[in-house]
Amino acid sequence: MKIFPSLISSDLLNIQTTIKNLDPNCDGYHIDIMDDHFVPNLTWGPAFVRAISSVTNLPLDVHLMVDNPVAWVDRLNLKPKDLFVFHIETLDSDEEIKDLIKTVKIIGCKAGIALNPETPVEKVFDYLALIDHVLVMSVKPGFSGQKFMESVLSKVKVLNQKRHDMNLPFDIGMDGGIDKSNIAMISELSVDQVGVASAIFSHKDYVAALQDLY
Repeated sequence: MKIFPSLISSDLLNIQTTIKNLDPNCDGYHIDIMDDHFVPNLTWGPAFVRAISSVTNLPLDVHLMVDNPVAWVDRLNLKPKDLFVFHIETLDSDEEIKDLIKTVKIIGCKAGIALNPETPVEKVFDYLALIDHVLVMSVKPGFSGQKFMESVLSKVKVLNQKRHDMNLPFDIGMDGGIDKSNIAMISELSVDQVGVASAIFSHKDYVAALQDLY
């Protein structure tokens, strides 16, 4: 299972040094973009994402917690290895969702759909053949440091069964409340990738904390 440190919890005044130290030890970086509308928090914009991309060759998992993800597609300058993840709750129609997936693929990066804890997993079924990634939120989006919600593990089991039955290559990701106490269980459920914030950056030696999760 791949671990992507969630930079929202890192020391932002020293983020380039943090990335330099983490690069040999992780699989990529999880970047939370929040607009203070879809979630009650505000983080970064396109310039921040470009700055991160300029100091690492690892993939970026850009998680868009925004009301209008369509407006972000052409602003992020993502690379083929990077992942553009939007929330299915932000779009009203099947046509809008499919159009956004197509647009993301046209710019040349990977496309993913995120599901809030209360969103039924069935909402994503019609798009599994079109996307590269499903992100199962294990906390309510907006803030790091929340407690992991075990109730969402049933979604992972359903997605694994669909992936097997339909013979599809999409990855399954989880984000929120992931730490040493639950990461082994998550890995055993065949989750492919996790975003981890507090369990890494709440420690002074964040590199050792990351290594301890593998």
